[in-house]
Amino acid sequence: EVQLQASGGGLVQAGGSLRLSCTASGLTYDDYAIYWFRQAPGKEREGVSCISRSQGMTYYADSVKGRFTYSTDNAKHTVYLQMNSLKPEDTAVYYCAADLLGHRCTPNGPVAITTLYDYWGLGTLVTVSS
Repeated sequence: EVQLQASGGGLVQAGGSLRLSCTASGLTYDDYAIYWFRQAPGKEREGVSCISRSQGMTYYADSVKGRFTYSTDNAKHTVYLQMNSLKPEDTAVYYCAADLLGHRCTPNGPVAITTLYDYWGLGTLVTVSS
């Protein structure tokens, strides 16, 4: 059974930090690309960060650029999203998604059509208080 387990969310004050993790199991980890999305209350899901191996780039949404960092630990089949200098507007459920083709990360962000991704994690809630 394929699972993407997102964790690390919680309640933090503005200016604080959190590190989200997304651990993949039941799939050949090296064959998949992992993407980070978030969905704030009343808003559409938006792409936050991803890595394009083919283009050799890491994408960050403008709203998180300079504050969030995407990293990987291949030995642990885990990707991370280090979030620093958090703001109340970062409050959202954060999701990770996996894609076998690995072509969903573009210079404009992850492709927005959620059904194109092979697997989704359940999400982890990040709440930033002012």
